[in-house]
Amino acid sequence: MPLLPGAEPYRHEGGEVGVLLCHGFTGSPQSLRPWARYLAGQDLTVSLPLLPGHGTRWEDLAPTGWPDWYAGVDRELRALRDRCARVFVAGLSMGGALALRLAAKHGEGVDGVIVVNPANRVHGLSAYALPVVRHLVRSAKGITGDIAEEGALESGYGRVPLHSAHSLRTFLRLVDGELPQVTQPLLLLRSVQDHVVPSADPARILGRVSSTDVTEILLEQSYHVATLDHDADRIFEESYAFIARIAPSVGKEGTAVGG
Repeated sequence: MPLLPGAEPYRHEGGEVGVLLCHGFTGSPQSLRPWARYLAGQDLTVSLPLLPGHGTRWEDLAPTGWPDWYAGVDRELRALRDRCARVFVAGLSMGGALALRLAAKHGEGVDGVIVVNPANRVHGLSAYALPVVRHLVRSAKGITGDIAEEGALESGYGRVPLHSAHSLRTFLRLVDGELPQVTQPLLLLRSVQDHVVPSADPARILGRVSSTDVTEILLEQSYHVATLDHDADRIFEESYAFIARIAPSVGKEGTAVGG
């Protein structure tokens, strides 16, 4: 099955500091590729995988669930740890939840966490109907493309398979219970206007993690997919400054794979 434009995974072999980037539910690496390239340009080793079931057509997502998505990023993190002396995890939306679970489960194997508009729960009355409705209705309207900047596009699915949405709901509840295990330095960036993840989600995450080194930055000019929006450069610069503060190692030049 052909990949959506820009959905290819991205890897860059750089220095001894590595960063794992996790994209969101029904999205693809395209939404984080500029971020990945920026970090690669700072001589960091970067991994931006394509999550199972993503990047092709929404029907391919339906047979997958959170164990598949988490296993994909967990495998990439272990590979980065074998390659790098220091490793950071980062993510957008559901990718933020994936990053937080990696931090909770891997402990000292993760040096810091960066999340952009992280999801904490599936909202609305429909969420409670998912266990039943998913057996009656295959899909619902998609959630991609919430971007303020005119002309900016996100490469993702126009439909959400409800079996996968139910699995996402289960996963977010699991991660919520594990948040107190997150002790690493945390950088959380959130959009003031977000039509996908309400402000209650990042607020709850900040209230439940055990991290003592916590920075919250408000993004005034962007919607949910802030990594492709007006505040993208700020996200890139703030994330690198956060990494450099915690792991001020000098990388070496490397090569990119995946464009």
